[in-house]
Amino acid sequence: MTAVEPAPTLVTPAAEQAASRAPVPQLAAPVPPLAARARSVGGSPVRDILAVTARPEVINFAGGLPAPELFDRDGIAAAFEHVLAHSPAQALQYSTTEGEPTLRAGLAARVTDRGLPTAPGDLLITTGSQQALSLLATALIEPGDTVLVENPCYLAALQVFGLAGARVVAVPGDADGVDPAALEEAIRREHPKLLYLVPTFQNPTGRTMPAPRRAAIAEVAARRGLWIVEDDPYGELRYDGEHLPWIASLPGAEDRTVLLGSFSKVMAPGLRLGWLRGPGELRRACAVAKQAADLHTPTLNQLAAARYLDVLDAHVKRVRSVYCARRDAMLAGLPAALPAGSRWSRPAGGMFLWVRLPESYDTLALLPRVVEQNVAYVPGAPFHVGEPGRSTLRLCFVTQTPDEIGEGLRRLARGLAG
Repeated sequence: MTAVEPAPTLVTPAAEQAASRAPVPQLAAPVPPLAARARSVGGSPVRDILAVTARPEVINFAGGLPAPELFDRDGIAAAFEHVLAHSPAQALQYSTTEGEPTLRAGLAARVTDRGLPTAPGDLLITTGSQQALSLLATALIEPGDTVLVENPCYLAALQVFGLAGARVVAVPGDADGVDPAALEEAIRREHPKLLYLVPTFQNPTGRTMPAPRRAAIAEVAARRGLWIVEDDPYGELRYDGEHLPWIASLPGAEDRTVLLGSFSKVMAPGLRLGWLRGPGELRRACAVAKQAADLHTPTLNQLAAARYLDVLDAHVKRVRSVYCARRDAMLAGLPAALPAGSRWSRPAGGMFLWVRLPESYDTLALLPRVVEQNVAYVPGAPFHVGEPGRSTLRLCFVTQTPDEIGEGLRRLARGLAG
């Protein structure tokens, strides 16, 4: 059978003329680049590690997660049910940027009871204390401003300051925290805008700044003209010793210290409730920044938290008892788990232990080998400004039971031994 060839296509002069006028397809131009601050600041290494170690068989000492079995599910559910039953229109409506009056009043009473006289109007409710840090950066920091920090430092604070375009400078210190003489020298040399501190059960080291050191820091800040940001997410988780005064309550610091707090570690992190207490002009600037960010923290969560404040102290007492036993279990197991020559902190509260292995160890390079043993930690390097501290690591002791902690430390020993 003979194939039939297709008929030739006839191109008329009119068609040729139209084709010559048709636009030539062009490649699309690239979109404008991301802002420089978004390109220069990476994600959190801790979050990256948590994503890798989320398997249920992994005993995860890397996170900073409260123990979920200790959440007061019944008490929190009752608080939400009461709010929705008695004030649904208010609970499901927009609220004021500064925060629900009932929560601010209850929180002001708690802060006052701990030695810092506080009125409801002194407080701004935030969507977690992490947002409070971001609002302060917006209100205070111009690109190129210098921010002084502890070394090592809370990792997410370094991210906030980096996104704000700040120069971050570490102040030398010791086992008690920032050294006042070194702070004085850093202020003279760097002309900073603020000093960021976690004085109580610091993240990542677990150390606590003693009262005389706090007073010395307050005196330097008052004399040299410096903002202090005092972050206190762990202060209610004390297992040993006596409560220490906030820097914000000390002479000379009252008009220049911003105190940050959180309900995440003592109530539930999923509620995303934090707070900021600060001088009026700065607090109002943070409220304007919050209006632009999210208008207000969720009304329903605020009202439920205000209701739950009545039983919060009893809940925190139970949590402290459990966490204390878990801290002690980790301290008891570390000598057999770590190589000879290792050192570690003995925190009086909080959630973390800080470990320094012998200098020959690189905890970032060792992590994949340790994860193969189904256990995880956070390498210490990302918490440092400047010299990375490659032999350091952070362990969280609150999420696992004492038996799980013991097994996790045995796995850690195998991973470190190779």
